[in-house]
Amino acid sequence: MTSTVEKLENNQVKLTVTVDAADFDKAVQRAYLKLRNQIVIPGFRKGKAPRKVIENIYGEAVFYEDAFNDVCPGAYDEAVEENGLYPVDQPNVDVDQIEVGKDLIFTAVVTVKPEFELGQYKGIEAKRPVYTVEDADVEAEIKRAQDRVARWETVERPAELGDRVTLDYAGFCEGEQFEGGTAQDQTLELGSGRFIPGFEDQLVGLETGVEKEISVTFPEEYDERLAGKPATFKVTLKDIKKKEVPELDDEFAKDVSEFDTLEEYKADIRARLEKDAADRAENEWQGILLDKVVENTPIDIPDAMVETQLNYMMQELGYQLSYQGLRLEDYIKYTGTTEEALRNDRRDAAKKAVHRQLVMEAIQKAEGIEVTDEDVDAELQTLVTEGRTLEDMKSTLRPEDLEYFRGTVLNRKTVAVLTENAKEIEE
Repeated sequence: MTSTVEKLENNQVKLTVTVDAADFDKAVQRAYLKLRNQIVIPGFRKGKAPRKVIENIYGEAVFYEDAFNDVCPGAYDEAVEENGLYPVDQPNVDVDQIEVGKDLIFTAVVTVKPEFELGQYKGIEAKRPVYTVEDADVEAEIKRAQDRVARWETVERPAELGDRVTLDYAGFCEGEQFEGGTAQDQTLELGSGRFIPGFEDQLVGLETGVEKEISVTFPEEYDERLAGKPATFKVTLKDIKKKEVPELDDEFAKDVSEFDTLEEYKADIRARLEKDAADRAENEWQGILLDKVVENTPIDIPDAMVETQLNYMMQELGYQLSYQGLRLEDYIKYTGTTEEALRNDRRDAAKKAVHRQLVMEAIQKAEGIEVTDEDVDAELQTLVTEGRTLEDMKSTLRPEDLEYFRGTVLNRKTVAVLTENAKEIEE
């Protein structure tokens, strides 16, 4: 097998591949052996007709398609490797010459990774983000913990904002009761904003067992049947509960944490928030530096690479929606959009992601960055749980899982080159 490469426009190349006549003839013979049982020739038992007899009746090219499909993939892959190419989509293949006794010649036009010159990536100057933790942040975390363990106690008084009420209601629009506007034993926290604007506010002051008619106007972005229309709801409160939060003391700290005192609990929350703030600042700092290198490195990015990234992003969106009990097609229907619109909304982000990845690969090549098996083992060791060994964990991983961790380490090493050589600009 021999091959030549011709560079075309738009990051495409044309591969001309020549397969030796003897190799192609062997492929034709394999095609004959595979297909002969499917061919009926008068005077011969099924599958026993000689190849030459079949070719005389059906034409010499009868086995060419199967022979070509046998030879082409391997010859193409060999030519790609031989010429150091990195295809990013499927090739467009044409046959130039195909005949027994002659070399098989075919061409493959394919889009490849773009060639570019890596811009400045060392000594990048940028401001490092800084995030601080205030007392209010710690207090907000403690309040969330209070809310998680709060009790709801029934009270005999009119409803107030912050109460959790149970109610029955029936909705009417233009004098008719509308679908989806009726419920029994509905639970609602007043002030949560879950219902139509104005609905919850009009429940304040209402007592249990009392019926009230509430008037609201549906938002313009609501269901098209009701959008912008006035409506009334006949409402009856059946129960009112007040939130009882625990006192902030040492007993509270013991109930919600592993600490014996409130001060220890607060100190742990602050330390955790400060670590989160530092991690956030570091991640943003790395992103800023990488974006600077991207700016320094213009690349003509092939559409095929952007489309591949978009496919990945749409797949990720589907996974995220599935955790909420939704399918992508249902989400498209409910939001009144289209898959094409969703892809277009993400196109710029996809292009940026591809640009970043190409720059990362260029830095890895320039710096000779590699990841050893020992590096991967060290990464996995951080995830080994008590009572297990590294080998136990590795035995449960698929090859693609190991590649994921290898990629994680590779990216971390690459970003380290940027951060270690960056110059922070003083505020």
